[in-house]
Amino acid sequence: MSDLEIPDATDPAGRLAAVVALRRLADRLEDLAVEEAMRAGWGWPQVAEALGVTRQAVHKKHAKRLIAAGVRLRRR
Repeated sequence: MSDLEIPDATDPAGRLAAVVALRRLADRLEDLAVEEAMRAGWGWPQVAEALGVTRQAVHKKHAKRLIAAGVRLRRR
């Protein structure tokens, strides 16, 4: 997460840059949390419920990355 820069928040461009930085951080945190949950034996429905999205949405967003990382995925 060291690739995040703290933007100048004194003008609109700085505030918008802060929004972008926060989105990137949130995405990274989600990736790490989903991977941790799946390694702990959670299924797609549990992860989806915790994130407030559908099982299909969380699978579509994370499955390829998790498989590439060597995470053993549960079917249900």
